[in-house]
Amino acid sequence: MGNETSYRERILIDPRIHFGKPCVAGTRIPVEDVLELIQEGITFKEIIEKYYPDLEIEDVKACAEYATELVRSEEIHVETL
Repeated sequence: MGNETSYRERILIDPRIHFGKPCVAGTRIPVEDVLELIQEGITFKEIIEKYYPDLEIEDVKACAEYATELVRSEEIHVETL
């Protein structure tokens, strides 16, 4: 994937916008909403054309990169019996 900071320039967490949920910078579009469309199998191009024409492909990629980074940094705790 792109460099580590690529999504950080495009994803904003501001407590005054959507209660601090991550959004695409310069918009009020929550990352979660974009990820749900990706999950439905909608292409990045369709997301822009049909749902969020204010976004660029790099914004949609940034949402996916943001989610990947969250999972990558998540701590796993396994209980053994």
